[in-house]
Amino acid sequence: MTDLPDLLRLTPAGLYCPAGDFYIDPWQPVPRAVITHAHADHLCWGCASYLVAAEGEPVVRLRLSRAPAPSAIQAVPYSEPVNINGVRVSLHPAGHILGSAQVRVEHRGQVWVVSGDYKVEPDATCTPFELQRCHVFITESTFGLPVYRWRPQREVFAEINAWWQENAAQKRASVLFGYALGKAQRLLAGVDASIGPIFVHGAVAGVNRAYQAARRLPDARYVGEVSDARQFQGALIIAPPSANGTSWMRRFGEFSSAFVSGWMQIRGARRRRAVDRGFVLSDHADWPSLVQVVRETGAERVWVTHGYNSVFARWLSEQGIAAQAIETRFVGERDDLAVEDADEAQA
Repeated sequence: MTDLPDLLRLTPAGLYCPAGDFYIDPWQPVPRAVITHAHADHLCWGCASYLVAAEGEPVVRLRLSRAPAPSAIQAVPYSEPVNINGVRVSLHPAGHILGSAQVRVEHRGQVWVVSGDYKVEPDATCTPFELQRCHVFITESTFGLPVYRWRPQREVFAEINAWWQENAAQKRASVLFGYALGKAQRLLAGVDASIGPIFVHGAVAGVNRAYQAARRLPDARYVGEVSDARQFQGALIIAPPSANGTSWMRRFGEFSSAFVSGWMQIRGARRRRAVDRGFVLSDHADWPSLVQVVRETGAERVWVTHGYNSVFARWLSEQGIAAQAIETRFVGERDDLAVEDADEAQA
């Protein structure tokens, strides 16, 4: 394998496969795109054709529905191979959000896997992560520092439910901030809906409709349908972070707010988000999971993309794994208040 040219290379448009003449998660329009998932930093508008996992097709179509021109979308089941100009391509569950996939590319004895964003702990809103052995593994490193170690999600949801229940007893609304695509649906599926009514922001409501085709979510009303503010007393409201601090919040009367993200692991993150509580729950792999996955792929080489890519690549090199950091336009889970999350703006 080492005598063969690299199966993928980094270009100004993104990761490119010369043998198959296609791109993986390009960040500008290209003729043929293979997509890991529907978050805005991985799914750009304007490509002539897209190959996506069938589970995520409704979400992809939602995200592309505002594009100025229609595109061809080919949806394939997980693990089903597609031949693209003699290159064998298949999509395998990444466990990140609905329809998220790792892209396995095989040609002339080489196997490369592009992880996209991934999470090892299963949740009810998407197909669980499935490890893929390969020669070269391209991994994210959004939370690629040893400090990022997630507790079991059942413990986090128990804390969220206790916070909501306490607010409900005081007739306060509980406003829970999470990204509109993926995180919001995971929150809906994980909270105890018997505590009280659940309402959602318009951006979340739109994504929920796309999810319902594949995953049943608890009933949640659109906030805009409610004219009597008393209905929000004791309720849970799930909204994107961009709603925090806006006039949209005034309708709830007395409320307590919380933000759900892996960034809440770090002291001071809650204060920067200007919320009452922070809950640590991420749709990305933590440090132990990143290390475990890289090792279990059996990869001879590892490319490390967004996040703490330089730190993680250096650590892997110190462990005897041939690793290098590559610079991409992927952003993972943002902790940037200066830029409104693109997923919320386009949802």
